[in-house]
Amino acid sequence: MSAQRDLLMVGDSKLISYPNVTALLAAGVQFVAPCPAAQVKGDVYAALDLESVRLVRYTAARDAGKDPTLRAQYRLLEDTVTIKGPRKADPPVVLRRILVHSTANATAQRTARERKLCRAREELDTLQRNLGTRYYPDEKAVTARVAVISRNRRVSPYLHTTIGSGENGRPTFTWAFDQQAIDTEAAVDGWYCLLTNLTAEHADAEQVFLKYKGQAGVERRYGDFKGPLAVAPMFLQDNRRITALLTVICLALLVFCLIERQVRQALGDGQKMRGLYPDNRAVRPTGRLIFYHLSSLRLRVGTATDPPTILIIRGIQAKLLALLGIDETHPRWLET
Repeated sequence: MSAQRDLLMVGDSKLISYPNVTALLAAGVQFVAPCPAAQVKGDVYAALDLESVRLVRYTAARDAGKDPTLRAQYRLLEDTVTIKGPRKADPPVVLRRILVHSTANATAQRTARERKLCRAREELDTLQRNLGTRYYPDEKAVTARVAVISRNRRVSPYLHTTIGSGENGRPTFTWAFDQQAIDTEAAVDGWYCLLTNLTAEHADAEQVFLKYKGQAGVERRYGDFKGPLAVAPMFLQDNRRITALLTVICLALLVFCLIERQVRQALGDGQKMRGLYPDNRAVRPTGRLIFYHLSSLRLRVGTATDPPTILIIRGIQAKLLALLGIDETHPRWLET
């Protein structure tokens, strides 16, 4: 399980820059990362026919318990993109581009846009009702307030306003949302793209997508570093000690993950058990929960006639030890 494998770097959009990409290619490192949104114009996505894009057989973990008709769907389309360097002499780099449409992302983006439009509409109507009051006595105050609303609600791409002054010196203000601009933005909801140097022989478009989705599991282990393993910053004198510390930390994380894996595999297909929480609900055991319940175990030191024994004070501890294949009367680490 811990044998050396080819390294695949899965990063975020900041990984995609000409210096980074050329350095990775020179080092022979395979990578997958989302392309920065600003580098892909909305026209590219708007021109795609969603119904003709291939559907991927992938179910997100958050949708596993949902009705199949309510689960998020993902569709893929593949082409290539050329990344140019900052100088004319820099050779262009061609990468595979996987265009991805997620119905979950589309729903979230649509909901977020509707929410910000609704809030902006309320604030603009409030401003309109209070024209000429001590809060908005003139054009300057109205203009300043409109700028704040536009910035805070992020509606500047589709907010059109007209600010003026009436015959009595009272400010005037009208506003409207550009529906065409809103529709243009909505046409690209749910789309994003992945860039990779993996060849089609190594992974097709669906495999590239699945490899990128595996990033969540790695990121969860970063949380284990800071949480149960409680890795804190440390100053070291040289690079050899840094390497040694990283090795120890990774070994600790490996043991942590293997214990979680062993318990889940022993539970079978459901991979859920009760007793980990006070309300006794069924949940998937995590390394954090397993170590929390086993942390109060005590070892009774053995003698010539009485072997060492693990003292169990709660039933959940006995169940976890059984799932791990540990006999409390014969602790494995003492058998050598």
